[in-house]
Amino acid sequence: MTTQTQFQALVLDQDADGKVSGSFQTLDNANLPDADTTISVKYSSLNYKDGMIMNGLGKLVRDYPHVPGVDFVGVVEECTSGAFKPGDEVICTGWRVGEVWWGGFATRARVKSEWLVAVPKGLSMVQTMSIGTAGLTAMMSLMALEEHGLTPDREGEVLITGAAGGVGSVCVALLANLGYRVAAGTGRESTHAYLTELGATTLVSREELEQAPRGPLSKARWSGAIDNVGGKILGNLLAALNSNASCAAVGNVAGFTFEASVLPFLLRGVNLLGIDSVNCPTDRRVVAWNRLTKQLPLDKLDPMIEIHPLKDVLKLGGEILKGQVRGRAVIDVNA
Repeated sequence: MTTQTQFQALVLDQDADGKVSGSFQTLDNANLPDADTTISVKYSSLNYKDGMIMNGLGKLVRDYPHVPGVDFVGVVEECTSGAFKPGDEVICTGWRVGEVWWGGFATRARVKSEWLVAVPKGLSMVQTMSIGTAGLTAMMSLMALEEHGLTPDREGEVLITGAAGGVGSVCVALLANLGYRVAAGTGRESTHAYLTELGATTLVSREELEQAPRGPLSKARWSGAIDNVGGKILGNLLAALNSNASCAAVGNVAGFTFEASVLPFLLRGVNLLGIDSVNCPTDRRVVAWNRLTKQLPLDKLDPMIEIHPLKDVLKLGGEILKGQVRGRAVIDVNA
């Protein structure tokens, strides 16, 4: 049973004009949502969606006060369902935690046990959170591409857009480790050495990716793609996919508008695959996590990780929206 009832949290509120602001508060267990599993949170991570939520963008949160943080890892304090026992280390990603349910930017959380996955054997909690939502999304993207025929021996490189971000960084390291030739798209020259260290074989500028093709199709170039950007870059890269290649679309930081010709689909048979790590079934999550522990080289996590105290997340939330956060920003909620 939980003995200590008070905990620290970043709490967002909204004023009458709709402006969202955050403050660090001491709360009580009675403030937590009603669910069967209470967790002592050790780490969360900063994702692009967190930045949107903390800055009141996208109407992702409807009910205030609210504790953000779309993923977390910690130790079970109490589980009335019996699915876990006190002391078990667990990770929570998806299920709209940090959006419609209180999330990980707090030293305690309470969620449904079916939303939790045990921390994989061989991984520390810091390593698990360094992978987090970004790593799960990266693996789900690769699994979707493989299910549509992608293999390391297919002609051409796999393009990763937004490669210096959290999902993109894991994608580069993961695919390179599995023998894929990886082209990393980035808008920052300062990340070139970092992406090369992760395993990128080619670096592609944002300007090149934004350059519209002269016609509905451009020269076939990519054996597959994982797009973290959206907008016109997504439309452009579809026109440069090889025949029967696929693109896993993950993010839309460049906007929700989708502009593309139908000819890549009709004449080259390309596939556009939407990846949703929020409502991913638990059995698929377990498969993805098991693969991550075996196929993501843990030594590649080190250059990705920057650990920050909870008090820094409001500032970091603004920086990630500007593309100023590289790799995986892990939040030590007890620091």
